[in-house]
Amino acid sequence: MVRNASPAGKKDLVMSSLLDASALTKLAERLLAAARRAGADAADALAVRSVSLGIEVREGAVEESERSEGDDVGLRVLLGKRQAVVSTNDLGADVEQLAQRAVAMARVAPEDPCAGLADAAVVARDIPDLDLLDPDLPDVAVLERRARCAEDTALAVKGVTKSGGAGASAGIGGMVLLTSAGFHGVYFSSGQSVSMTAIAGAGTAMERDYDYSTALHACDLETPEKVGRTAGERTVARLNPRKVESKRVPVVFDRRVAGSLLAHLAGAINGAAVARRTSFLKDKLGQRLFKPGIRVIDDPLRKRGLRSRPFDAEGVAGKPLAVVEDGVLASWILDCATARELELATTGHAQRGVSSIPSPGSSNLHLSPGPDTPEALIADIAEGFHVTSLIGTGVNQVTGDYSRGASGFWVENGRPSYPVSEVTIAGNLLDMFQALSPANDLEFRFGIDAPTVRVERLTIGGR
Repeated sequence: MVRNASPAGKKDLVMSSLLDASALTKLAERLLAAARRAGADAADALAVRSVSLGIEVREGAVEESERSEGDDVGLRVLLGKRQAVVSTNDLGADVEQLAQRAVAMARVAPEDPCAGLADAAVVARDIPDLDLLDPDLPDVAVLERRARCAEDTALAVKGVTKSGGAGASAGIGGMVLLTSAGFHGVYFSSGQSVSMTAIAGAGTAMERDYDYSTALHACDLETPEKVGRTAGERTVARLNPRKVESKRVPVVFDRRVAGSLLAHLAGAINGAAVARRTSFLKDKLGQRLFKPGIRVIDDPLRKRGLRSRPFDAEGVAGKPLAVVEDGVLASWILDCATARELELATTGHAQRGVSSIPSPGSSNLHLSPGPDTPEALIADIAEGFHVTSLIGTGVNQVTGDYSRGASGFWVENGRPSYPVSEVTIAGNLLDMFQALSPANDLEFRFGIDAPTVRVERLTIGGR
């Protein structure tokens, strides 16, 4: 008798197939072999697999439901100091033709004296288990329930008048990296999220705000009820904002936006920007940027971190890195090429897609917490600004000049007093870093995390 597989059994079979990297590994091996036959001096092959599903609801109706999945592969070849990359999503493509095309491209490419594979001494020997994979991928029905729950909870908050949309998503991705120098690494990671945007008020007096949660494992995700309630409460709190006069005051960045200051730091210490001399920190290595005691850590090995990885896109072993130690800029963020150009060692921060060469980028970056609560940071402010939302980019990475639109709450006598919108915060990041004090409320929720921070005497552009 032939028995049909149960739904759970079918799901297990699908997941087992998804997590089987043998086909991608064999393809990468064939590409490397073809590259050698085509005349490449060295090569690496990167294969990635992804599956994602997501759903959007608005006012109780499903607006969008989508699923995507696919495998992609890229081949990088090196001829001396010349390199080229080819990529395809056709796993049945002729590997000989791909390799020959890559080598032909490399022959006419300009020389890059810093190009090359990672040195054998720095590649990962052991692949640590970082607990990146939740194999229980929820189906669309589960995601729809999460989105509807977030929306219903937000709409139940007194003062919320309509929904700006709720969403939920989930996905799993895998990566296989092989190099002609003998490195072979594989890992998979997952991700799930839930979000809600609420609207309050009416006509020209409407306000909106949001909340969202994202995690690798479902058990680390905030509940849809909490996401929806927070979105609704934040939105209602923004009603009837006032304008303020232009002045210089202390500014407190809520932790949900404080990480943006770290993002600007990460861009400025990126090895590519430093090598091009386009960073305002290009001459600051070893100098004091922050107050004593301030630490900024990049940790690709954090368990269940959103940007964790056991090795980088060149196969280099990951390790925690203090980019700021006791207030002093201690390291750039480097891949192999930028490290060679700056005559330093790679920090293991190469990133790469299948159609691009490696470039440096941060992983899990965070600002260590300080001793005081957020309330204590605000308590002695006679007049200031508590920022909860930022608008636009407004940062010149060459000069460090900072100017961004913001909204939040005006602080009077140590307490938030009334909502404020349509203001601009201006300063220079060098001065802001020197005047920054962190609170003790750090949470690891994003790829870049910071506690609430206070920055002294920024210019507020109001009416």
